[in-house]
Amino acid sequence: MSDGAGRREADLPAGGPATPDSSASSAGPAVSADPAVSGALTVSADPAVSGAPAISGAPAVSADPAVSGAPAVLGDPGFYGDLAADAKLLAGYAAETERRLALLPARPDRTAAEAERAEGLHEDCRAVRHAFLARHADAVYDELTAGRTRRPRLPDLAAEAALRFPGLVPDAAQLAAESGRLQAHKEGRAIDQGIFFGALLRSPAAGTHLIESMLRPAPGSAARLAEFRRTDRLELPAVLLERRGEGAYVTFRNGHCLNAEDGRLIADLETAVDVALLDDRIRVGVLRGGPVTHPRHAGRRIFSAGINLKELHAGRISFVEFLLGRELGYVNKLARGLLREGPAAAGGTPAGKPWVGVVDAFAIGGGMQLLLVLDRVIAEEGAFLSLPAADEGIVPGLGNLRLTRLTGARTARQVILSGRRIRTSDPAAALLVDEVLPAAALDAAAERAVRELAGPAVAANRAMLTLAEEPLELLRGYLAEFAVVQARRIHSPDVLAKTERHQARSGRAPA
Repeated sequence: MSDGAGRREADLPAGGPATPDSSASSAGPAVSADPAVSGALTVSADPAVSGAPAISGAPAVSADPAVSGAPAVLGDPGFYGDLAADAKLLAGYAAETERRLALLPARPDRTAAEAERAEGLHEDCRAVRHAFLARHADAVYDELTAGRTRRPRLPDLAAEAALRFPGLVPDAAQLAAESGRLQAHKEGRAIDQGIFFGALLRSPAAGTHLIESMLRPAPGSAARLAEFRRTDRLELPAVLLERRGEGAYVTFRNGHCLNAEDGRLIADLETAVDVALLDDRIRVGVLRGGPVTHPRHAGRRIFSAGINLKELHAGRISFVEFLLGRELGYVNKLARGLLREGPAAAGGTPAGKPWVGVVDAFAIGGGMQLLLVLDRVIAEEGAFLSLPAADEGIVPGLGNLRLTRLTGARTARQVILSGRRIRTSDPAAALLVDEVLPAAALDAAAERAVRELAGPAVAANRAMLTLAEEPLELLRGYLAEFAVVQARRIHSPDVLAKTERHQARSGRAPA
């Protein structure tokens, strides 16, 4: 059996914490296949090569810098350096790639040779996207944000890019086709999204603007704030938010899967964090897992079992909304607060508030990642923390960036590369946990932490600590690489095989 997150039951504590189809412009260039390269495409303006009319005004395609007027780039089909002309080249190349992919069977029905050909087609087109964005990332972002006067969130930015720059990212039809498939049956469209966001984040101008945009309150948070102010309570499908004095208590309520993170929990947590940060009556936030319904732990509080591996296997973990949106959304808001624009920002008012974590039983994966941005961590005796990246095969969010500065390089490598668990009885726990107490003492400890962190200078000083420990440029550079690497990891053969094994151990098909 496995838990709700798809992990082996044997890996979890028993009874206690101590055990545990793209539409592209028809004005694109003619495209032909090089028979010497399996699945490879070359773009040509010569109708004799492609069998199609040359495109009037389209740039000739060449790897010769003397022809293209710019240095040759791997995967560059002869981009001019002009945004509109190069966008036409990209659209034509992507459209021909999709036409050829459509001639192949669906992914689960492909032979080994067909799968290799499809992968070659995808990789060739990804190289073209990389080359296009290497030249035009800032111009594309300015086009999508009206010169950085608009602040779209990640999904809106990707959707607009699909419309304005066909072939750059998956369009609505392609994403709809992917959404109903198991992770192992997807075409890997998230990799194209990772290339796009990685290029934007790599740019100091576009990347900084994008990070700041994601620090604004999510849609709907303001309306929820009004409700919370009336009742001091906000019930969301997977989260409960309550006010007690100057504290905002955020309780995870994904009990069917040991409070593992899925799309619903991520969205609800961002709303709850927004409301707590927006409400001027709140000085401190508290995160804690609620009671769970898992047969082996029914009725016990558990902090979090990390990413829901069953949801990943079923193809329901979105790259944009979950894997990238989580880091740029509620987790970054815990660390930095909300983007304040207008008079408050001009006056230097800190945008963030201190946060406390109360760990019952265990904090696995994404649960442990949360602790790395909190200002105080209180844990139950016998609890443990872990980042099972070595087992899951994916990148543990920003754990690689943040863990080392708390534990040092050697311990961080043991945790991330070898799966070491840090138990509250381990000396290394003192680097990650402020207090270790019996379960009965956790409520009082959380209330005491709220009182101690509610001082007027705390928010300002934590903001300065964040500035010193994780400057925005450091965050941006990490996120740029994370976007590309994580998108590939969730489609890698080893991760797909592991999610399949976890699913088989659970004895249940995805709901």
